[in-house]
Order: sequence, then C-alpha cells, then structure tokens
Amino acid sequence: MAPSIRDPYRIGIAVGVALAIVGVVAYVLPEESHFTALLPAVLGVGCVFLGRLGLATDRDRLATYGLGLFGLAGAGGSMRAAGDIVTLVTGGEVGSTIATVAQGLTILFSLLLVLVVAASVASDR
Repeated sequence: MAPSIRDPYRIGIAVGVALAIVGVVAYVLPEESHFTALLPAVLGVGCVFLGRLGLATDRDRLATYGLGLFGLAGAGGSMRAAGDIVTLVTGGEVGSTIATVAQGLTILFSLLLVLVVAASVASDR
C-alpha cells in the first residue's frame, strides 16, 4: 500500500497521544512534581488537534506546517537536557531520572514528527 497524504496526520495524532502520556506520567510519578512536566502533554494535545484538523478539513498546509512547528518546539525545548540524557545513558546519575527520560522521549517523538512532516512536504513538491 502506497503512503497517503493523510499519513502525517495519523502519525501526528499518534505522536500527540504519546507526548500526552509522557507529560502526564512525568507529572504524576515523582513525589515532588512541577507543572513544567505537563509541557509535553500540551504539545501532544496540540498535535492531536492539528492531526484531526488535517484529516477532517481541507486545511492541509496549516495542519502540516503546524505539526512541523510543534515538532521543532518539542525537540528544541527539551534539547537542554541533552547532557543529562548522555549522563543517564552512560550510567551516571542525574537530578531527576523521570524528568530526563521524559525530555528524552519528547525529543525522540518530536524529531520523528519533524521527519514525517519533512518527508510529506518533500513528496508534495
């Protein structure tokens, strides 16, 4: 089956749900949580909204570029944890393991979204 133009929206919805789960878990799990742990969930809700918008309407460009922007924001906003992620992966200790894992997952899911949007835009040209 050939990829459809609708695939970025379905993947955007899936990434949005994953980001929402990451944000909620990062907020609920630690004994002392901070509201910034919910930022991936906010990005996730936005991704779900834009994915649904792209599937249900003719606002393809808005939804596609919006998903790309959210992906860049998620990756860029969590990139400050890159040092802690490397420390954690190499066996070191970090201040908050849950926060570091959540930021790592946010980077991973966000970059996936950026790649999907870039491939979709490239295939449209």
